Amino acid sequence: MMRVAAALALALFALGAAPLPFDSQMVLQRYELEMADLKTPKAMIFSYVVSQAGPTNIEQRHTIYRSGLKVRDETLSIDGVGLKRKIVHISQRVDRYALVRLAPRVSTYDFLFLRTVRDGKHFDYEFETSPIIHGASGFVVDRIVIDGARYLPRVIRFHTVGASASASGQIAYGPAGGYWVPSSIAVSGSVNGKPARERIAWGAYRFPPSLPAATFRLPRPIAPVALPTF
Repeated sequence: MMRVAAALALALFALGAAPLPFDSQMVLQRYELEMADLKTPKAMIFSYVVSQAGPTNIEQRHTIYRSGLKVRDETLSIDGVGLKRKIVHISQRVDRYALVRLAPRVSTYDFLFLRTVRDGKHFDYEFETSPIIHGASGFVVDRIVIDGARYLPRVIRFHTVGASASASGQIAYGPAGGYWVPSSIAVSGSVNGKPARERIAWGAYRFPPSLPAATFRLPRPIAPVALPTF
């Protein structure tokens, strides 16, 4: 069935006709296959700009070097002012925006097809989602837009509920170097009853085969040189 529909869409495109959208269940089947085959880069370098307004106001630009859990975070500017000496932090942490962590799966979410959206020469597919097992807190995906060319999430809309904070927002993904990576996120909510907003934009992705071990070591401070006395 999937091959027949794909062949029909290709034939119509060759004749100059607009491609037909696929059946929503077929889209979800392809989505599950693509998610199961999703590749994670062994190493990556990228930049991001973060803006926060609320209890904490932040405007910063960073460069990240990541290899597995190892992270080198270089702060390059604060409040629009470039730093003469970048601030470097070395840590180990998971990539909380990685698609594999945030994308809803058919095994844990119910998907309700809403509509198709024309995206250039193909259609994207929007679904409403709800967790099969409902909880009182945590990260919950409310809607997803599946890219009709790669069958991976183009947009994930979500909400979070915690003891002292709640928020809603959306995160956008797209292709880079053969991988599917975040491009932007916008979140608004409240922290301890006070309004808060955050925006992040990612870019300049690179995927080297590996990063040298020295990337994740802070340089040793230069020992002071004892001056001769006269």
